[in-house]
Amino acid sequence: MAKDNKVLTEGEWAIVEMVWEFEPCAAPTVQEALESTKNWSYSTVKTMMDRMVEKGLLKTERIRNLILYRSVITQAQARKSEVMRTLKFAFNGALTPMMQFLLDSKDLCEEDLVQLEKQIKSRRKKTKE
Repeated sequence: MAKDNKVLTEGEWAIVEMVWEFEPCAAPTVQEALESTKNWSYSTVKTMMDRMVEKGLLKTERIRNLILYRSVITQAQARKSEVMRTLKFAFNGALTPMMQFLLDSKDLCEEDLVQLEKQIKSRRKKTKE
């Protein structure tokens, strides 16, 4: 099982997103799905997917001549790993400066702010319990 701390490259993100969408899927399916944005050959996609198997991000299942790929890492694990890596390296592990940076960097509508406030209130309740 992949750990939460797996770091995905930009290319691995592109591939795993297609695997999440189509799994179980074969390499040609992923290559076709990425063709318009990445213009990668089949051999490039297949090689990357095989390396992702070695890294523990994907797993394979062979059905006769067909190799099907499934994700081992979940979307939540991948997102958490990416955010925690950014928190560690860009903000020295400090959450408040990162949140302030995000709030200052993005135009938030009233609904976004209401949702964020609900999340904070919910988290406060959990920590009091």
